[in-house]
Amino acid sequence: MLRVATPADAPAIDRLMKESAAGLFPQFYDARQVASAVEHVAQVDLTMLEDGTYFVLEAGAELVACGGWSRRDKLYTGSGDADGDTRLLDPAREPARVRAMFVRPDWTRRGLGRRILEECERAAGREGFDRLALAATLAGLPLYLAYGFQPLEEIEVTMPDGVTVAAVSMEKSIADGRLP
Repeated sequence: MLRVATPADAPAIDRLMKESAAGLFPQFYDARQVASAVEHVAQVDLTMLEDGTYFVLEAGAELVACGGWSRRDKLYTGSGDADGDTRLLDPAREPARVRAMFVRPDWTRRGLGRRILEECERAAGREGFDRLALAATLAGLPLYLAYGFQPLEEIEVTMPDGVTVAAVSMEKSIADGRLP
């Protein structure tokens, strides 16, 4: 079941994010990069939970996937400065941000990421956004390409501990904000 996450979900989301990064990132990054990503990328953004723009997918009582979009000027965990991160984006000029997409390793390749992206696209479209933007980890790149995101630039993200990880900045036009 897909639902909007609440601040009370934060501990379960944190566990899911860390499990996902620890289980999926080793296919794309070395051990030092994985450890850094688990610590610095797999972090709950409480602002997204408070804004009601973050979703969880449940199987029974367990969270198996999570992800969301933001109307705020933060492309990924740790990006920007704290003041600018909360600035509301202008839907007429700027893309909404897709952020913090994670799937439990034993639940990959079942369409869960696509389901969350569809909901993000619908919700952002309802608020007047005509584009989505994200910074894809290499683990997420196949999903985003399959969903129609276009690569803009290969980037390196430097974590607070100095470790760098390869990523790709991407954008996608919103399909009139009216997916079925």
